[in-house]
Amino acid sequence: MTEQRPPLPPFTRESAIKKVRGAEDGWNSCDPQRVSLVYSPDSKWRNRAEFINGREEIVAFLTRKWAKELDYRLIKELWAFTDDRIAVRFAYEWHDDSGNWFRSYGNENWEFNENGLMVRRYACINDLPIRAADRKFHWDRSGPRPADHPGLSDLDL
Repeated sequence: MTEQRPPLPPFTRESAIKKVRGAEDGWNSCDPQRVSLVYSPDSKWRNRAEFINGREEIVAFLTRKWAKELDYRLIKELWAFTDDRIAVRFAYEWHDDSGNWFRSYGNENWEFNENGLMVRRYACINDLPIRAADRKFHWDRSGPRPADHPGLSDLDL
């Protein structure tokens, strides 16, 4: 049986928003294996200046990422979509093992196959050092961002 990850293309505004929120919830789990299943087995990424190919490399990358980026909290927002592509903007907050906080901003371009698996992900990301008092993403790490927590536009980010 072929893997499927609904919603499937072609996307509508509603299904694209659902796909973006599903991705946000998955990444906020900080579970590399879970997150990798959203991508096709031969998925290709560019994340900053790193090129990643396939699920095995995705799991290794995310394992390294979340070992470094502690107390990670992410918000994604739909920017644009077509039949099989979605563009998002995002921001996430995290701290390093010395307690230095950062807010990382970026854009991602996604391409999906007919089964709703992401085949390409291109991410551009910039890191801004922040004070702990300037954090804006406050929710319990045991779950996804609550429905009543402000999004990026609400936070003017």
